[in-house]
Formats: sequence, structure tokens, C-alpha cells
Amino acid sequence: MNKEPSIKTGLCGEYQRLLEECQCTLVVWNERREEISDSRVIKKEEGDELLRLQANFARAYAVLQHHSQECELCELVSQLEGGAAMNGWESLSDSTQYV
Repeated sequence: MNKEPSIKTGLCGEYQRLLEECQCTLVVWNERREEISDSRVIKKEEGDELLRLQANFARAYAVLQHHSQECELCELVSQLEGGAAMNGWESLSDSTQYV
């Protein structure tokens, strides 16, 4: 996960809060996925839990994306940063494939 700070995190408290929530849900999902994959036998309940954790991350990410597109301050910062700083995924990507 990219830990490089964005200007947005310093200027928009709501963006910071949503980013932290998104990162937290990703960490929880990754850690639980690792625990379950280490057990070799995956029960239906564990599969359901992973789907729920994945959905939690997807929901948190969608809220972050929506905020970054609707917040005037975040939009301004994106324009100043050339638009590339907040297409969102760069700040969350850890280049891991999830299969």
C-alpha cells in the first residue's frame, strides 16, 4: 500500500477519515484472507466472511471515490496535482493479486 502523503489528506479532514477507513478495511480483509488461506481448508462460513470483508472494502473505496469527485476542495487539489493524485487507487494499491 502506498504510504506517500497526499495534499488532500492534509487539507480535507473528511477525505483523510475516508482514506483511513478504506485502508483499514483493506488491511482487515488482507489479514483475514491470509489467515484463511494458511489453513488450507476453507469452510463456507470463512468464504462468506471473506466476501463480506471484500464488500466492506469495496463500499469504503466507493465512498472515498465519490467524496473525491464531489468535494470541491478535493477536486481543486486534484486539478492542482494534475488530476493523477486522486484517481484513488494509487493510494491503496499494493500490487497484490486477489484470486
